[in-house]
Amino acid sequence: MRRRRTRAVEAVEAGLRRVVVETAVGPVVARCGDPVDGAVVILLHGAAGSWRDWLPLLRLAAASGRPVGNAVAIDLPGWGESPAPSSALDADLAAAIVAEVARAAGGTRWTVAGHSLGGFVALGLAARESEATDGVLVVSPTGPAVLDAIRRPVRGGLRLPWFAGMLLAMRALRLLPRRGAPVLRVLGRSGALGRLASPLFADPRHADPATLAAFTDAVRPEAFTAAARAAGSADFAAWRSIRCRVIGLRGARDVFVGRGDDAAFRRLVPRFSAEVVPGSGHFALVERPDAVLEALDRLRG
Repeated sequence: MRRRRTRAVEAVEAGLRRVVVETAVGPVVARCGDPVDGAVVILLHGAAGSWRDWLPLLRLAAASGRPVGNAVAIDLPGWGESPAPSSALDADLAAAIVAEVARAAGGTRWTVAGHSLGGFVALGLAARESEATDGVLVVSPTGPAVLDAIRRPVRGGLRLPWFAGMLLAMRALRLLPRRGAPVLRVLGRSGALGRLASPLFADPRHADPATLAAFTDAVRPEAFTAAARAAGSADFAAWRSIRCRVIGLRGARDVFVGRGDDAAFRRLVPRFSAEVVPGSGHFALVERPDAVLEALDRLRG
């Protein structure tokens, strides 16, 4: 009950209402504002995350007089408060579900911002819905180096050992009784899971404690491995049809980004520009929400 109350307060603070949309793969929960002339800002979290990952940015935006009042912050299927999808998701279906939720919230066009796995989905949405997508912001998006680690664990794992180790752990946990839930509870209570997540931040001391706690609470081995399978089977060729401007942000110390990812995105996405956020790891939206908000403002015009 307390957690439910806290989430309700967070949504009110962010100026959003809780909405449940019945989609082709089951109910999806989102926090929604009001469209502005049909335009919304879609916010997509990464794996082991939820809409709450965007709270630092939403609070900063409100405090600085530039609120994102038309946000549609989605708990992707299988994460946050959205139950596991009724059928397996691939990258294209995930994008279709996001569009379905945005339209149910009153959006006819959108700017979309995605973090990590959410960045991957954001690019898929822009490719699928090129007429409706005005701009894309991807924050440490799942890119070629991560996909190589999924498809070729040995070679790819040497390039991104922290991600490869995490994926291996998720695959092992899902084979345990109750998908490893008892083990995760012990790790969470001891604080070990939070410490294991600390490489995601440039300086864990500056990380939002609520985000670390949420990460501990949101680790779902089944959903994580399903997301990896969906990403690993994606076809990059569709990204070449993206017409809008795409800004890619990555932290200067991001353990999930490969050395050649920026160049690969430039080759695949016609209007892609890459920027590095100092003082940030994988979670720039938490460590440097000011930099992420500034980039989002540029896209929103």
